[in-house]
Amino acid sequence: MKLLFIVTSFVFSSLAISQAVCHKVLDTIPTEDGHMIIYANRTWEYLEDQDFNGVLNEDLYQTISNDTNYQFKQVWNSDQTFVFSGQNQLETMKDTLWLCVTDTNYSNFAIPFDGYVTSRFKWRRGRYHKGIDIDLETGDTVVAAFAGKVRYAQYNDHGFGNVVIIRHYNGLETAYAHLDKISVVPNQLVDAGEMIGKGGNTGKSTGSHLHFEVRFYDCALDPEEIFDFKNKTLKEENLFVHKDLFNYKAISASKRSYASTSSTPRTYDKSARTHKIRSGDSLYKLSLIYGVSVKELCRINKIKENSILSLGQIIILR
Repeated sequence: MKLLFIVTSFVFSSLAISQAVCHKVLDTIPTEDGHMIIYANRTWEYLEDQDFNGVLNEDLYQTISNDTNYQFKQVWNSDQTFVFSGQNQLETMKDTLWLCVTDTNYSNFAIPFDGYVTSRFKWRRGRYHKGIDIDLETGDTVVAAFAGKVRYAQYNDHGFGNVVIIRHYNGLETAYAHLDKISVVPNQLVDAGEMIGKGGNTGKSTGSHLHFEVRFYDCALDPEEIFDFKNKTLKEENLFVHKDLFNYKAISASKRSYASTSSTPRTYDKSARTHKIRSGDSLYKLSLIYGVSVKELCRINKIKENSILSLGQIIILR
């Protein structure tokens, strides 16, 4: 297998789609950071970003463009989530790419939210769950995993709800879905650990949580290939990108149905009739553990889905 050794940071090769083409310009406002263009669809960008083609690192762009083994496509599009997810066939890759997840220029990273992992990268209810779910309460701060540039930041009608997608200097994109509030805009530069929104329960969600994805050329890969969510660290500074990362059937077969990020495993009596609220608990997590829907828990306990749970509070399960 041919190894492409690239020791600098990476970004996606992409074709620019200027918002000036897609949307009517209402006004141009001079600011300290440059001239801001205001569009009719309530979005904006700086004048210098109009011709931005999505290339944050020329090395990856040249590698993907010049090697015939890679026929992958990617665009800089602030109105669509993952344009080529069904067209880029990364599961047929013949070569292996070596990506530096962090390097001397961009050495920082952050866990998007320090919470309990309630669902992993696997087949779930007849479809593939292309990320992980992290338990949180509505209003909790969600941060960027790596430094980069915001590509997409709006409400998504296809299940994500309020979602932010960031393209990073290391060649990856990360998505943060079901947010209650979005704190960034397209073309905004962000640092690792910078707040990009508040956690919530928007879109197709059964309880407050963060759906977190990592993608390479629009194709999802397991975030746990990069992050150790239990110890809040990176697994490695480098990532080998190869076809097995995108063979979802094989990956799912090796996954457990439930995993905790806590250093001290918790035990639950799944036949219990009541549950005493502990740190990190939420209605969404209880529904997964005990097999009772959030709606039913709310009905039994006469509470709302966004009710704040107190430590020591007794929740009736059946």
